Amino acid sequence: MRKINIGLSEEQRSGVSELLNSDLANAYLVLIKTKKFHWDVVGPQFRSLHQLWEEQYQALTINIDSLAERVRTLGFFPVGTAAGFLEYGSIKEQSDNIPLATEMVSQLVDDHEEIIRNLREHVDQSSEKFGDEGTADFLTGLMEQHEEMAWMLRSFIEGEALSADGNKPNSSKIPVEASSN
Repeated sequence: MRKINIGLSEEQRSGVSELLNSDLANAYLVLIKTKKFHWDVVGPQFRSLHQLWEEQYQALTINIDSLAERVRTLGFFPVGTAAGFLEYGSIKEQSDNIPLATEMVSQLVDDHEEIIRNLREHVDQSSEKFGDEGTADFLTGLMEQHEEMAWMLRSFIEGEALSADGNKPNSSKIPVEASSN
């Protein structure tokens, strides 16, 4: 293989590739969960969540390809097996039960927020520890996309405190005051 001479040592490129493989694994794990929820969601929110999750898993698929290609650009190989995704990633798989729609949304918000926190650290490490501003910029763009996905999901349930069983805790009605004339 021809020696890579892009201004980063092999050690720097290797360190960044490890970060990218972690991000790739997490993106794949949240893709799997998003697709599963897309297939399994039921209830009055079915159509809107089904469509939202289709948009999100399509974006995640593009991001996954970009992450893998970034690893290859640096001269290494991306993780590409289910076992590798579980080893490198920190996102937890959904258990065998199928949660209610609001719990699905909540789980995905948690997953995207975890990815965002990891990406923030990886942006800093790419730049400060490994001197790779290109990867730091690339990861910043991915982080912004996950922030938007998390916002869209949070907005779906924001303002309504719902428990996993779909009930509103403390759902006492607030009386409307009569206006004085």
